[in-house]
Amino acid sequence: MKHTLLLLTGLVFLTLNNQAQTTVTDYDGNVYNTVTIGTQTWMKENLKVTHYRNGNSIPNITNNSTWSNLTTGAKCYYNNDSITNDSIYGALYNWFTANDSNLCPVGWHIPTYDEWTTLDTYLGGGISSGGEMKETDTIHWMSPNTDATNYSGFTGLPGGYRGGSFFEKKKGGYWWSCTELDASVAFYYLLRYDNAGFSPANNLKTVGGSIRCVKDSTSVQINDINHRNKLQIYPNPAIDKLTISFAENQSIKMQVYNINGKCVIQRELTNWTNEIDIGSLSKGVYVVRLIGAEWTVARKLTKE
Repeated sequence: MKHTLLLLTGLVFLTLNNQAQTTVTDYDGNVYNTVTIGTQTWMKENLKVTHYRNGNSIPNITNNSTWSNLTTGAKCYYNNDSITNDSIYGALYNWFTANDSNLCPVGWHIPTYDEWTTLDTYLGGGISSGGEMKETDTIHWMSPNTDATNYSGFTGLPGGYRGGSFFEKKKGGYWWSCTELDASVAFYYLLRYDNAGFSPANNLKTVGGSIRCVKDSTSVQINDINHRNKLQIYPNPAIDKLTISFAENQSIKMQVYNINGKCVIQRELTNWTNEIDIGSLSKGVYVVRLIGAEWTVARKLTKE
C-alpha cells in the first residue's frame, strides 16, 4: 500500500491512492468514474461503449463460430445478455477493438502491458496487489473473493471472457493491453476470486475481454527505454539455463509467468550476471518480468 505524508504550511495531509476522483464520458455518453493511483489515472468501471470515436459502430457478434474467426474489431456481452451484464460488467471486446486508437475517449487510451505492470508494481506486485484492486464483498464476485480490500479504488469486476464460448463471470476479470506477443496473441492482466494476485498472461486476439482506459500522460514511464538497454536476457529461445545481466550492479526482483498467468519462478537478483535454471519448466512461451527500484521491464521468453 502506498501512503504519502505531505507537510505544507505547518499542516499535515494524508494522501491515499484514490484521492483524486473525476469522471470521463465516452462517445455514447456513458459516464465513468475515474481514480488516480500513483502516477496513473484509470477508469473505475469497465468500458461499455458501442462506437469508435469516429462514429463507426463496433459490431455486436452473438454467434460463437463467427466470433472465433474474426480478424477485425467486435464486441459482445456475456452470454449475449446486455441487460444483465452491460451496466455492471461492461462489454467484452476482442483485441482488434482494444488495439484501435479511436476506442477510448479523447485524452485516454488502452493501456500497454508495461502500463499495467506499472500499476501492479505500485501496489506491491504479483501475489498481493490484486486484493487492493478488487471490489469488496461477494455481490459481483464469487466467494471467497480472497483478500479483496479495493484499497486502490480500481474497483475491479469479474466480467469473465469469451473464447469459443463464455467463461469465468464472477470468477475472473480479464483486461486487455494493446501490446502484442506475436501475430495472433496479445497480453492481458487478470484478477481472480480465489487469490489476491494480479497476473500477466496472454491469449489469442480473438478472445473477448474487458477494457479499462488509462489517461494519457506526458510523464516519463518508469519502464523507459534507458533501462531496457541496460539489461540482457539470453539465450532466447533457451533450453535449460537463462542468463540475465545488467550494466550496473543493483538488486532486481525477477518473476517468470507462464501463459496462464501463474508465477512459476521468483527470486532476487543481486549480481551483475545471473544464471537461472529453467530446466524444470515445460516447453512454451513465458514472460520474464524484472522489477528495479524505479523501473519495470517485461520480456517474452521461449523455452525449448
